[in-house]
Amino acid sequence: MKSRFIITVVLVLVAAFFMSCATSGDLKKLQGRVDEVALKADQAARDAAAANSAAQASQAESVRAGEKCAASAAAAEQAASRAEAAARLAEENAKKAEAIFMKSMKK
Repeated sequence: MKSRFIITVVLVLVAAFFMSCATSGDLKKLQGRVDEVALKADQAARDAAAANSAAQASQAESVRAGEKCAASAAAAEQAASRAEAAARLAEENAKKAEAIFMKSMKK
């Protein structure tokens, strides 16, 4: 009776041992999943690098646009100062012309 019990327990343990071991099919499935996750991680890294380079290009373009804007603003300020000087000169010339006209009318 004791030997039957021991044989039964040994058979149950052997069956449990073989049922709990991973088969080569299970290992292949797991390796496939690992490869899939690795591919997704590589693609995510490439996408992140592309987004980073696009952001850097956009930032450089923004800096260039800012520099162009500053140069345009400086040119506009110079043009405005020249226009003001020309307006003052024209006003002075108009006053002189009016003074000359008034003087000629008095005669």
